[in-house]
Amino acid sequence: MQFNTYLFACFFAIVLAVHNAPLPWTAKKIALLVFSYVFYAAWDPLFVVLLWGSTVVDWFVAKAMTRTPVPRRRKAFLGISLGFNLGLLGYFKYAGFLARTLGISWQPDVILPIGISFYTFMTLSYTIDVYLGRAKPARSFLDYALYVTFFPHLVSGPIVRATELVPQFESPRRANAAQLAWGLALVAIGLFQKVVLADAILAPKVDKVYAASLVHVSTLDAWAATISFAGQIFCDFAGYSTCAIGVALALGFALPDNFRSPYAAIGFSDFWRRWHISLSSWLRDYLYIPLGGNRRGPARTQLNLAITMLLGGLWHGAAWTFVVWGALHGAYLVVERWLAARYAPWRSAAGRFALALVTFALVCIAWVFFRAPTFELAFRVVAAMFGFGTGHSHPGWWSAVPAVAALVAVHAILRDTTLEAAVARTPWPVRSAALAAAVVSLFVFSGADRAFIYFQF
Repeated sequence: MQFNTYLFACFFAIVLAVHNAPLPWTAKKIALLVFSYVFYAAWDPLFVVLLWGSTVVDWFVAKAMTRTPVPRRRKAFLGISLGFNLGLLGYFKYAGFLARTLGISWQPDVILPIGISFYTFMTLSYTIDVYLGRAKPARSFLDYALYVTFFPHLVSGPIVRATELVPQFESPRRANAAQLAWGLALVAIGLFQKVVLADAILAPKVDKVYAASLVHVSTLDAWAATISFAGQIFCDFAGYSTCAIGVALALGFALPDNFRSPYAAIGFSDFWRRWHISLSSWLRDYLYIPLGGNRRGPARTQLNLAITMLLGGLWHGAAWTFVVWGALHGAYLVVERWLAARYAPWRSAAGRFALALVTFALVCIAWVFFRAPTFELAFRVVAAMFGFGTGHSHPGWWSAVPAVAALVAVHAILRDTTLEAAVARTPWPVRSAALAAAVVSLFVFSGADRAFIYFQF
């Protein structure tokens, strides 16, 4: 079930009605849990079994770790959680990739369960935090199961920590009028990003250049399509996160921000503090820091950054193109740290602006490997971006670039503030007209019903 469908609109209306009915809090939580399973089962009911498995295993592992003071046993229980969750993720997501890489003729006939990368990281963060003493096990299995399965964030994040969400389930919650209004407004904004900007305006331009059969790519078309994809993937993924946050808020729950104007980033460390924040913070806390972080000297710090970004790329997809995308971002971070220790030209306004442009351009070059279905096409597009294009450009394809330019300008405006604060400062007639136009445009541009890009991860 996708946010950008009429089916979800009917589903959410029922959820809202039940959640606001005069029922005991436990009954409402059970209803939310059942609705969440229905939401997930809409793709494939069999995959609910995997969700149950991760929920039950990590619930009992966390409880067992708190009952024993013996470090070896605690570590063994943590190993059970890591082995079970990473084993499932590895089989369903990477078994075929590993077989192809090793040249094994046998190929597992499996379908990737939707959202498995997201809820696996959530349950792992829970057991790791309990093991390290950073969190206590949830007191109620219902609260914990709802934390894992809560439908707004289930299939594409944000990747929420148990300490952020479980306490919200412990006492009754219902959105007040202001929360409900802002939550529904966020849903409309997120759907506008997805349906109108990502799907209707940007995706068709991107698909023409990134067609696997394309032989000739001009320099102008390579840049136009790649810049358009930068806008598409932001509007698609940030649109989902905005919808998720809005749906949760309309029910009275708070989910963390997942994007903060990433295309206004000044440098790549800044970019990863703004892009897919819940994943980048997860990789920092559960991979980069355990590897040693920046505590073991410059050389080890650079290596830890590279490993973290390589694995972050692989998390996105079982293909070498995603590994290269992660490796490029790792290289960007390594070079940035090396330069930051020696030069600081971005201290001036002109230097900061220039660095923001360089950051965006290099992020776009990395996006080529994220989007291209093959290395052959990726290298062809990158070569064209550096002036080695072939064929004639198609000026009509540039019609998407103004939308991305407007998006980057909005990011620059909102760089040091939040969307909610910016909307609050806007006169109500302006924001009301803008929201009404966004809602109307959803009906004008409806019909594509493209799945959210991050559903495949």
